[in-house]
Amino acid sequence: MSLALIDAAAAVAPRTSAPALEAATLQPQIDAACTQACAAIAPAWPLDRAIAVNPHWQRIGLPLRTVAARMALLGGIQVLPPRPRQQAAWTAGRITGDDLALALDQLPAARAAGLTPVRCVDALQREAATAPLPLLIDMLDDDPQRHTRLSWRQAITHQVSQTCAAYFDRHQADWQPQRTGGLYAFWRETLVHDHGIGGLMGLPRLSQGLQALPPSRAEAERWVLQRLGLPPAVWADYLESVLLTVQGWASWCAYLGWQAGLEGRTDPHLRELLAIRLAWGAILLECKGSAAAQAAFAALQAAWRDAPQRLQLAEQDLLVDEVWQLALEAGYQRQLAQRLVCAPAALQAEPPAAQVVFCIDVRSEPLRRALEAVDPGVQTLGFAGFFGLPAAYTPLGTPARRPQLPGLLAPTVEVVDHILPGGAASATAQHAADAASARQQRFGQARQWGAATRWPGAAFSFVEALGVGYIAALGSWLRPGTAERRRDDLDGLPARYTPVCRPVLGGLDIDAQAALAARVLGGMGLTSGLAPTVLLVGHGSQSANNAQAAALDCGACCGQTGEVNARSLARLLNDAAVRATLQQRGLAIPAATVFVAALHNTTTDEIEPFDLDLLPSASQAAWRRLQTSLEHAGDQTRRERAPGLGLDPRLPHARLLDTLRRRANDGAQTRPEWGLAGNASFLIAPRHRSLGVVLQGRSFLHDYDHRQDADGSLLELLMTAPMLVTHWINWQYHASTCDPVRLGSGNKLLHNVVGGHIGVFEGNGGDLRIGLSQQSLHDGTQWVHEPLRLTVVIDAPAAAIERVIARHAPVRQLVDNGWLHLWRWDGNALLRRVDGGWQPV
Repeated sequence: MSLALIDAAAAVAPRTSAPALEAATLQPQIDAACTQACAAIAPAWPLDRAIAVNPHWQRIGLPLRTVAARMALLGGIQVLPPRPRQQAAWTAGRITGDDLALALDQLPAARAAGLTPVRCVDALQREAATAPLPLLIDMLDDDPQRHTRLSWRQAITHQVSQTCAAYFDRHQADWQPQRTGGLYAFWRETLVHDHGIGGLMGLPRLSQGLQALPPSRAEAERWVLQRLGLPPAVWADYLESVLLTVQGWASWCAYLGWQAGLEGRTDPHLRELLAIRLAWGAILLECKGSAAAQAAFAALQAAWRDAPQRLQLAEQDLLVDEVWQLALEAGYQRQLAQRLVCAPAALQAEPPAAQVVFCIDVRSEPLRRALEAVDPGVQTLGFAGFFGLPAAYTPLGTPARRPQLPGLLAPTVEVVDHILPGGAASATAQHAADAASARQQRFGQARQWGAATRWPGAAFSFVEALGVGYIAALGSWLRPGTAERRRDDLDGLPARYTPVCRPVLGGLDIDAQAALAARVLGGMGLTSGLAPTVLLVGHGSQSANNAQAAALDCGACCGQTGEVNARSLARLLNDAAVRATLQQRGLAIPAATVFVAALHNTTTDEIEPFDLDLLPSASQAAWRRLQTSLEHAGDQTRRERAPGLGLDPRLPHARLLDTLRRRANDGAQTRPEWGLAGNASFLIAPRHRSLGVVLQGRSFLHDYDHRQDADGSLLELLMTAPMLVTHWINWQYHASTCDPVRLGSGNKLLHNVVGGHIGVFEGNGGDLRIGLSQQSLHDGTQWVHEPLRLTVVIDAPAAAIERVIARHAPVRQLVDNGWLHLWRWDGNALLRRVDGGWQPV
C-alpha cells in the first residue's frame, strides 16, 4: 500500500492502533502487508548462475521518480545519479547547455514547476531532502554509549546475515547444522545460544530479552505490528523498509521464491526473513524500560505520520535529479541519432559466402563491425545468445542439471553429453559409460583430497608434508601464462574423451526437433538465403580467481557461456532427418549449407570453433577462409579495446593477444575485461540500419525485419524477452553505479564467497552483497560506466509496437513509467514515444 494512503487512514482514525482491531480483521491485514512488502524485493541469482537484474524490477509499476523517492525514504538508497557526479559531468562538458535545455523541454513536470537551467545548476550544490524514515530499532538505539559500538541496525544486520549464511549453505561448510523447522526456527535457536551478540550491541542483559522471543513467524509478525501503533495503511511500507536493511539476503530469498514460482511452488523463506527482522524489535523492547519504549513508539509514530508529506517533498526535490538524468542521456542520444540517421546506404550485395550469428551482447558489436570490414562477403546477424533453445544441460556423469537460458524463462528441453567420435553415426553406450565412470572416479579423488586439506587436524601436517607441491601453482600466479580459455564442462574427463564429448538435444521426437529448428531459423531470419557456412557464435569470458566470473560469461543466460546451446543447435540443424522433415514443411536447407558452432571469448576476442572434425571435407576450405577473416577481425577488435584496458594498441599482433591472455590468467587481475559496462542502447532492426556505424560497444543488436513478420508475433517475442533482458542488464549497471554501497557488491579485493555459490560478503560479514563490484565500473580514476537508461530503437510500424505495449503490462510499465526510452524508425527519421504518441527525435 502506498505511503500516499496514510493521510486517509489517519484522517479516519487518527488515534486507533492495531490492538483495537479484531483478530479476524487483523490477520488478513498482516498477511496482505507482509505479502506486499515481500513482493517489492527483486531476486538475486547465485554466483554460478549470475544474471544481471534490475533491483527495482518489482517496482516498475510506479514512475521512476516515485520509486527514487520511496527508496530514499524507506532504505536510504540512491536511484538516480548522485548530484556530485552530475556536477562533474556538467563541469567537464559531458553535459552541455543544450542537453540541459532539451531535458527541461522533454519533462513537462519540470516546466510546470518552473525549473530553469540556472535553478538546475544551483541544485547540484545541495543534497536532496531525502533522509530515510526510522525503524523501531533506530528509535530504541539511544543509550549514551552508542558511539562506542556498532549501531543496533548494523549489529542486527550482521547477526541475521551470519545466520542466513549458515542456514542456506549446502556446499561450503564441512560441518552442516540442523535446519529443521525453517529459517525462523533456525535463527531463534542460533540466537539463544549466541553469547557474544549482547556484548557487541552493548546489551549485557540481552538474554533476558530473548525470553520474550516469539516462538513462530506468525506470532512475531503479529506481536510487533500490534505494538507499533502504526496505521495499517503504512504497514507494507514499514515492512519493506525493514527488509531493505537486509536487502542482500532478501534478494536471495526472493530468488528462491522466483525459482519456486517457475516450478509451480511457493517458498516461505522471504516471509520468514521478514519475521526475523521484526522479532529483533520485540527483543530490544524487552531490554528497554517502559518509559524508553513508549518514547520510542511516540517518535516512530510521529515520523511515519509525516511520511506522506515527506514522500511528496522528496518527489518534488528529485524532479531536478530527473532532469539531470535526462540531460546525461541527451548527450549520448544525440550522437546515437546522428550516427543512425547518417548510416551509409546498404549496397546490393552478392549472396554471402558465410553468415555469422552473434549474441546481441554489446561486446559483439565491435567484432561484428570489424568482421564486416575485413570480409565484405560475410553477413553478420544478431540473435539472443541462448539461440532460442529453452534448455537445461546435464554434463556427462554428473547430476548437475543447470539452465542455459534467460532467468525469465524455465527450461523445457534437455541437453546431455554424448561420446561421438568423428564420423560416428551415433554414440555407443559403452563409450559414455566408460567416460562417466572415469570422471566420477576423478571427482571422488578430488573430494577426498579437498577434505584432507580442510579438517582442522590436518592443517599443519598438510602444509609441512605437501606444501612444496604448490610451488608450481604459485609460479603460475606470479607469472601468468598464455593458456587458452579453460572449458569447465570437460573437468574430470580423461583426455581421450574430451575431443569427442558433445552436447546433444535429447528427449524430442523428430517432429518436435523440426518444430524447434523452424522456430529458431525463423527467429534468426534464416528461413531462406542460407550461405554455405553458417557460424553460430555464443560467447563466454576468461578470468582467474574471480568469484563473479559467471557474470562476465552472459548477463542473461544464468551465467553460462553459449557453447552448449551453439553446439547442440548446430548438430540439430545439420541432422539429415531434421532437414528432411523441415523440407516437408516447406523450409528447405540447402544441401551445401553447414552449421558450425563457435564461442567468442570476450576477454581476448578470439573465436573458438567446435566439432570441426564433423564438417564434410567440401566445407573445410570454406571454414579455413572464414577463420582467417575471424582472426583479422579479432585483432582489429583487440586494438579498439586496448586503450580502455591500459594497453598499447600498436603492439604486434601476437604480443597483444598474449598480453590479453596473461591478463585473463592472472589471479590478481581485478579487471580482466569491462563486461557490459557502457551499455546504453538496444537496436531491433535489420543490420543495414547500423551497418558501418561505430556504436562503441555500447549497443545490443538484434536483427529483425518487420516485412517478414506480418502478424507481429516475432516483434512481440523480442519486446517481451530480449528487451526485458537488456533492460535488466542496463539497470544492474545503472543501480550499481548510482549506489555502489547498497546496490553494488563493493571492493572485489575484500570479497569472501558465501555458501560456495550463494554470493559474497565484503569482508567477513555485513549483508550479502548484490550487484557489480567497484572494479567492474570504475578504473581507479574515473567511472567507466555512465548510468543511462536504455534507449530501445525498433524498426517496425507504430501499430505493431503499440499492440505489444497494450498486451503486456511489464512492457507498458517500462515505457510509460520512464524506465527506458522507446524510439522507432519512420523511413529514415527517428521518432520517440511520448505520452502514448510519437514525436520526432
